[in-house]
Amino acid sequence: MHVLAYTDSAGIGGAEISLGHLVTNASSDITITVVGVNSTVVNAIARHRPQTQRYVLPATGLAALRSHLTTFHRLLPDIVHLNLCTPWACATGLLAALSLPQARVVRVDQLPLRTTDLWTWLRTRSLSLRVDAHVAVGQECGRKMEDFYALGRRTVLSVPNGVPELDPTSCISDKATSTEHNWFHIGSIGRLDPMKGHDVLLRAVAQVEGTKLVIVGDGAYRGELERLAEALGISDRVLLPGWVDQPRQYLPTFDVFVQPSRSEGFPLTVVEAMLAARPIIATRVGSVAEAIIPEKTGLLIDKDDVDGLVAALMYLRDRPDLRHQLGQNARAVALQHFTIQSMTAQYQELWRSLLTQPQVPRLRVPQPKE
Repeated sequence: MHVLAYTDSAGIGGAEISLGHLVTNASSDITITVVGVNSTVVNAIARHRPQTQRYVLPATGLAALRSHLTTFHRLLPDIVHLNLCTPWACATGLLAALSLPQARVVRVDQLPLRTTDLWTWLRTRSLSLRVDAHVAVGQECGRKMEDFYALGRRTVLSVPNGVPELDPTSCISDKATSTEHNWFHIGSIGRLDPMKGHDVLLRAVAQVEGTKLVIVGDGAYRGELERLAEALGISDRVLLPGWVDQPRQYLPTFDVFVQPSRSEGFPLTVVEAMLAARPIIATRVGSVAEAIIPEKTGLLIDKDDVDGLVAALMYLRDRPDLRHQLGQNARAVALQHFTIQSMTAQYQELWRSLLTQPQVPRLRVPQPKE
């Protein structure tokens, strides 16, 4: 089997990391070619599978379409696996993939977003209806895609993202915080962007005594967060270490992990925190609620709910035994459902099953089911 793994992302985020995990862990009897429009992204996805062929194509314009068509037809893969960081991404790659006479096309949506632009909506819907398999990273994400683009019920499959086991040797020693055991240590990992809701987290921490906060990551919103922390009078309790190569190394130093995002698909950081046996407070967005089960693996709050986050933090701050139990439960659930091995096995089973089925019609497609 020959699988062409494609992304048109210009940067590396959770979607690209997930695709890299899949490429790395796919069976050795599967030939994988990685194709994209950014050399850094393509190399990052393929770096742990040295034998992988890599192609970097133009990103926009008629030259890009010609190059995509030429390359895809020359490679003639059995499966084209397209990884979309937004529902309107990868349009050129999808067109090229759908033009192949025998290939099966798999579309993976990492983030369920709607658009108000009619042309973008029509294009996204048209391309989605013609793929052989449409995948989202969770059941709720799949339902949102079905609703946002009128695809019909039970047309989008669910394959949650998986993450590797945490390497204890890569973790920051808790000796660094051994003199601060009287503090309640809160942690978050993610790009510093308004969508991630870190401003909500800062406002909540300001109202919870005895807390220190670490937000690992960087981005254009850093200055805003620093000014907000200063205005709230909590700069001495907030650490923004910036970009680090291995942000997971911070997880064992957190008493609780908080994911305050305003929008998500199925964030890798939540699963990483689960594998590190951290209790989690997260917003009810995307498919997060499929991993965070209230009072079993963590607590759920509404997005932008500062008061709800304050209450959740105080609840866990005062219950160390509950934090430990939630963390252990979270790890058990992650090991059972959200590992790289589980994700890879599901995609490989999907690829093989598609090759035994007729190709979905490309020109005229059946009406979606209600």
